[in-house]
Amino acid sequence: MNRRDFIAASAAAAAAGETAPRLAAQGGAPVRSTPLRGNFWGVQYYDANERQMVLDVLETGRPFRWYGPGKPPDKVAALEKEFAARMQTKYALAVTSGTAALQCAMAAFGIGPGDEVILPSWTWYSCFNAVVLAGALPVCAEIDESFNLDPSDIERHITPATKLIMAVHLQGNPADMDGILAIARKHRIRVLEDCSQSVGASYKGRPLGSIGDLAICSMQANKTITAGEGGAVYTNDPVLFERAARFHDIGTLREPFLKNLGEPRTAAFIGTNFRMSEFTGGVLLSQLRKLDRIVGDVRTNAQRVYKGIAGLPGLTLRKLPDPAGELGTGVYIDFKTKERKMKFLEMMKAENVPGNGPSGSVILPIDKLIESKVTAHPDWPSFNTPRGKAIQYGAACCPKTIDIIGRFGGVLMDPKYTKKDCDDVVAAIRKVYPAVMQA
Repeated sequence: MNRRDFIAASAAAAAAGETAPRLAAQGGAPVRSTPLRGNFWGVQYYDANERQMVLDVLETGRPFRWYGPGKPPDKVAALEKEFAARMQTKYALAVTSGTAALQCAMAAFGIGPGDEVILPSWTWYSCFNAVVLAGALPVCAEIDESFNLDPSDIERHITPATKLIMAVHLQGNPADMDGILAIARKHRIRVLEDCSQSVGASYKGRPLGSIGDLAICSMQANKTITAGEGGAVYTNDPVLFERAARFHDIGTLREPFLKNLGEPRTAAFIGTNFRMSEFTGGVLLSQLRKLDRIVGDVRTNAQRVYKGIAGLPGLTLRKLPDPAGELGTGVYIDFKTKERKMKFLEMMKAENVPGNGPSGSVILPIDKLIESKVTAHPDWPSFNTPRGKAIQYGAACCPKTIDIIGRFGGVLMDPKYTKKDCDDVVAAIRKVYPAVMQA
């Protein structure tokens, strides 16, 4: 049943004094005969272009970007140039993963023992881990109904040791950058944008990642574009870029980077190896050239659903700091209680339009390893200072975050959904939502 049919049937039933269509969970006919399933976005757009990129590297026999036999394919260099242009930054550095990009960012900012980094309580482990691996201390702040860092909860966490605020744009939705930057600038604290779950999104007309001091992203399998793994660091700051570039390549600064910078700004220091291969660079270069198409497709589908469910009594959607800039990764509804949200998910599954709570992240402070401050070595500096020993994680430090994640539910979108698929999502929500809210 599509949305038009559902609305027409409901109107006819009302006119005849009949009840609404019987829920599938109560024995009625489901909206779909088979479950609606999404897929990994980027891989659905693989075609002869990605294949040719891989073949180009195979034919040169030179998968390492800096040297080897044959003519250099220069896929990674082209990716960095085009990525920086797309994100409206001066510099971009391709690395092996989003996690690697976060570690490069810590080195770029000079984060280390004694420093504190404020990050949202709901995000991925890599954000927390990168701070700990730098020897610094993660400080978890609450999220708001955008599922992103709550600007109103930042200031109470700021101490003289606070060196960085991590604004993570989660599940395709830009964080409130105006609010976050206002606080950061007031206290002279740098801002890192983590765009891993929102590559291609924007905030008030500017690509995410071009707003803070430095940005990172992931291009892992379940991100907007992908080569299975991959990541990037991007910025307009030459010093931050140079430090990230040095850290990702055992402390060195290769000639192409030096040429781009004009002159070195920092001294060499010990780094690691997060260099991207030409195979990965080639696939991501092809994917980057399709980014706007992928984003356009998923936004179109999300808008169909937003419009289709508009007008439902009492409907409260996820907070969108910039509705025009979000990707449309998922359409989320506030059910006011966890019990209603869970009922919604159960009923939607029966309609063969599976629902989801917020996903792709974890509530960090209640993770047992984090709550117990378990590190690779018992003498790791992060939690062995008086401040590190004093800080407490656990449910008591993020009650608002736990509440928000508990009561929101919705449907994940997919760029390859058909119009009928979107109509089915609308029909299922319009069928299930009233029953859940009236229960």
